[in-house]
Amino acid sequence: MTFPIKIIDVKPKIPRSLEPLKELAGNLWFVWNHDAAELFRRMNPELWERTRGNPVELLSRLSQKEIRALARDEGFVAHMERVHHEFHRYMSEHVNREAFGKKGEAFQVAYFSAESGVADCLPIYSGGLGILSGDHLKSASDLNLPICGVSLAYQKGYFRQYLTQDGWQMETYPANRFNMMPMKLVRRENGNPVTTSLQIRGENVKVQAWDIEVGRSNLYLLDTNIKENPDWVKEITSQLYGGDHDMRIRQEIVLGIGGARILKAMGVEPSIYHINEGHSALALMERIRELRENAGLSFNEALEYVRATSVFTTHTPVAAGIDIFHPDLMRTYFEDYAKSLGISFDVFLGFGRQDPRNKKEWFCMAVLALRLSNWSNGVSRLHGSVSRKMWKKIWPKTPEIDLPIIHITNGVHIPSWISAGMRENYDRYLGPRWIEDPDNVKVWERVDLIPNSELWRTHERARERLVGFARKRLRAQLAKRGASSRDLTVADEVLNSEALTIGFARRFAPYKRAYLILKDMERLGRILKNDTRPVQLIFSGKAHPQDQMGKDLIKQIVQIANQEAFRRHIIFLEDYDMEVARYMVQGVDVWLNTPRRPLEACGTSGMKAVANGALHFSVLDGWWEEGYDREVGWAIGSGEEYQDHDFQDEIESRALYDILEKDIIPLFYDRGPDGTPRGWVQKMKTSMHTLCPMFNTHRMVEEYWERFYVPAAERAFEMRQNQWSGLKELASWREKVMYGWGNIVIKEVKMPHVEEIEVGTMCHVEAKIDLGQLEPSDVSVEVYCGKQWEDEECFDRVLQPMKATQKLGDAFFRYESDFAFAESGRFGLNIRILPNHPNAESRHSMGLVIWAADSDSP
Repeated sequence: MTFPIKIIDVKPKIPRSLEPLKELAGNLWFVWNHDAAELFRRMNPELWERTRGNPVELLSRLSQKEIRALARDEGFVAHMERVHHEFHRYMSEHVNREAFGKKGEAFQVAYFSAESGVADCLPIYSGGLGILSGDHLKSASDLNLPICGVSLAYQKGYFRQYLTQDGWQMETYPANRFNMMPMKLVRRENGNPVTTSLQIRGENVKVQAWDIEVGRSNLYLLDTNIKENPDWVKEITSQLYGGDHDMRIRQEIVLGIGGARILKAMGVEPSIYHINEGHSALALMERIRELRENAGLSFNEALEYVRATSVFTTHTPVAAGIDIFHPDLMRTYFEDYAKSLGISFDVFLGFGRQDPRNKKEWFCMAVLALRLSNWSNGVSRLHGSVSRKMWKKIWPKTPEIDLPIIHITNGVHIPSWISAGMRENYDRYLGPRWIEDPDNVKVWERVDLIPNSELWRTHERARERLVGFARKRLRAQLAKRGASSRDLTVADEVLNSEALTIGFARRFAPYKRAYLILKDMERLGRILKNDTRPVQLIFSGKAHPQDQMGKDLIKQIVQIANQEAFRRHIIFLEDYDMEVARYMVQGVDVWLNTPRRPLEACGTSGMKAVANGALHFSVLDGWWEEGYDREVGWAIGSGEEYQDHDFQDEIESRALYDILEKDIIPLFYDRGPDGTPRGWVQKMKTSMHTLCPMFNTHRMVEEYWERFYVPAAERAFEMRQNQWSGLKELASWREKVMYGWGNIVIKEVKMPHVEEIEVGTMCHVEAKIDLGQLEPSDVSVEVYCGKQWEDEECFDRVLQPMKATQKLGDAFFRYESDFAFAESGRFGLNIRILPNHPNAESRHSMGLVIWAADSDSP
């Protein structure tokens, strides 16, 4: 036989006594339950590693002889039954009804993301965005909140990285075999797959979905690789972030429009849509279309409902990282779709433009999401501020401080990232149920109960495992490149399991500045090769296939690591993925992060390291800007931002070396009689009990739940009452205000005739306002007291409401306000009129503002 004409997967027969293995293999709960993962590893450790921790493939590839041996192994069966019992306990816990808001109505949240990193054996993620999405769903499961994920089923996933002899990154795209992964096709009762269809450039596209059980949560992956589809359609879900603008827009149509439709086809009807980055923003337009078609709402009524029940999270701090599409390309794909929405194509384009009237502006998915979501956020405090600066043109008359973009800082799912040893410490000293309450500050205070020597031994074992893993991985890398026997021998000797180990692992984008610690190689050499206080560096990460600068940087690091002087002190681990990340965050002593501020939106890898006892050493950017304290880690600089990047690199690299030499290295090697670095361990403990309760996804998901999901669900409940009567009234009011807004005039303003005033002294402000066709109940008039910097930019403000005290004509009113300043400072005063929107979160969403001054801002 020269080639097969048919391929059949023959799987071993699982005896009844081992049936629980199938159920355990079909749910990704094992990813964050060490006992469950160890059960699978125990079956065949080598095969478990080769399958990247895939229990479905493991069960399929075991021999019948091995299966029979496991069934006879009483210890294994007892282990399986213990894990199965714990799994059922976890899965059977009921949802807390109180979590569903004041109205007491249950609701579902659909969480859309272009990638989702849940497990090593599901390589459908590229980096931080995907890992965050996976951790979001895991915490939703632990918290027992009804959140389902929606993403794409990439046949090739993201690329696997390998390096040439000289360190140049190359990419391969191994195909995913979905039938060998812990996922199953969503089927109807008759066994047929659940499908939906949509139009792309006039052709019918059929979409099916795969279901991944993430504990008590579900992740649905959309797939166009269906026999009935033409080849170009099958390719849409072929590769994560692959192809040109055409391919990207097709993927976003399938994810957004197809995602909304497949949920409906499956009978899943979310009240809230959470758009995680702009790739899936079209889901919100599809919601509008569906409400018009099936609920009989007008476009404006559906728009108001969708806005009130949609959440958008942006992760991108630079405009260059946002998806934008040429208007001509948009016309090709959406001219007919706009008609199905009941609007013109130009109006459709306006929703994706910062200036809807600029016909040359490209269409931006992030702008679309911002315009269709009343609930929007950046992913750290600093990123919230950066996002408001990025998108202020959408609300041109609104000061930055008032823009409707807040921040909810990212976190990590701690159980997924800690070592088994650290988990045992937490179970023993924090209490066995700590995992269900990881955002409780009181729980983490118990870290102090862990004996110093025990915590240090746990960390040292994790470092030893990292060194062993790095040597094995490096040897395999070198062997694939055809390295000499001598080089392979050296690979077995790299690193020192007792030396201070610094980790740097992330996407190799130039702004992340992996080169900063390599700026002065002579000085770094003295630091690394110190006989009594040695230091070592472990790098890992991928550059985007089109990022030549990122690839050059990897090449430089690999070539430095290959030099005789550094080969035992610096290594680069290729093909960065969840497995490499776990070894690194669990085993390093210091996690290094050197982005160019303010370009790091959040950066969660350091949070994972902190949960394992590593100390964070970073520029004050992303999460570290709000997490840093000198008692928990080290900061490079004081939050400065530079125009001259070369000068910045020089200053900050020197600061990095100084802190290493004067603070980090002496503290690490200052040992007590028992060999424990007591000062270092105390810093570890302070870091853990200060940072872990804040920077975890349980806190993050609960914050989304309380600040966004529940209020949005309550809005939905109110709007649906009495056959949508509340929504119809709101939409009617909105149209009235929009049409009448241009006729409002502030005709006369009276301000205090003083330039200085004492705190507590009463001020009187008065204005005569012509409201045109509107009533006082339609508008909110307020004195805007903006605190000023010396450059007269407003950085804080106090709002004082004004009341209509006298009717001067048909629509002419006197407004007045008496107030006292509660604090000193330099304040600028103005009068502002906003729509008096019934929903507080929507007061800026209409983009309507009138100021008493002639300028666009106070």
